[in-house]
Amino acid sequence: MNRVLVIVVTYNGMKWIDRCLGSLSVSEVPADVYVVDNGSTDGTREYIHENYPHVKLHLANSNLGFGRANNHGMRHALERGYEYVYLLNQDAWVFPDTFKVLIEAMEADRSIGILSPMQMAACLDRPDPRFERWCPKKAFKEMDSRFRSRKVHDVKFVMAAHWMLSRECVENVGGFSPAFSHYGEDDNYVHRAQAKGYRVAVHSGAKAVHDREMRPMSKAASMRLKCVASVVKVSNPRNSMWFRMLFQPMELLAISIRYGSADVFKFIFTLIRSYRSLAQWRRQSLNDRAFLELSE
Repeated sequence: MNRVLVIVVTYNGMKWIDRCLGSLSVSEVPADVYVVDNGSTDGTREYIHENYPHVKLHLANSNLGFGRANNHGMRHALERGYEYVYLLNQDAWVFPDTFKVLIEAMEADRSIGILSPMQMAACLDRPDPRFERWCPKKAFKEMDSRFRSRKVHDVKFVMAAHWMLSRECVENVGGFSPAFSHYGEDDNYVHRAQAKGYRVAVHSGAKAVHDREMRPMSKAASMRLKCVASVVKVSNPRNSMWFRMLFQPMELLAISIRYGSADVFKFIFTLIRSYRSLAQWRRQSLNDRAFLELSE
């Protein structure tokens, strides 16, 4: 058994699967691979079974979503004794030295709970736009070959397309919260890790690719993200829960008026009705191994 377990959640991922899984076979640090397929209909699960026999393939009975599917893999990692867990999107891949650089940094500083490589677009001449939003500019300068010093930089957030997590972090923080079904899961996990004293960081000396298609966001999609953001704020253990429960409806009302969004206005009532569940999940999120039983 290797020290690292890579978890890949797939759903109709034939477009990327060879680049994703193929990159792991040339890693300088060998890793075991655990794929959770969320009910692909494009032949992804059959292709993996036939072409990557070394991969542990779990076929979900239904679409578990990103969080629950990764929880399944994270629980497997703890049960099997892996030292590190790497969350890898199906539309992403690593370079041969990615794991080596990340693990060396994490072993030098055990306070790092989540460490990401520099997440680049597939063209490699620019970073993933959302990654760039949160990554310090200094880290991009250090990627230049003229810089000898490449460092770990703390960040407020980094996408879970590429996360190296220590076993200790997974044991203490747990899995992804059921409060989030689509988007917001990684924001919440970062907040919980930071609340437990772990550093969340990026390493300017490690690179990886996130090959997602960037399209203009529709108004409806933008409004959905603002609604998810309100759940993220209520669920953040570092925020005052009662203040957020009082303030978030007012913030959403202001957004609905500003953008003329009936959907945001309706979500105010959805949010208020969910307060009991959100409060319960927030309390549970403080427990060790929180939510890891929430897979199937």
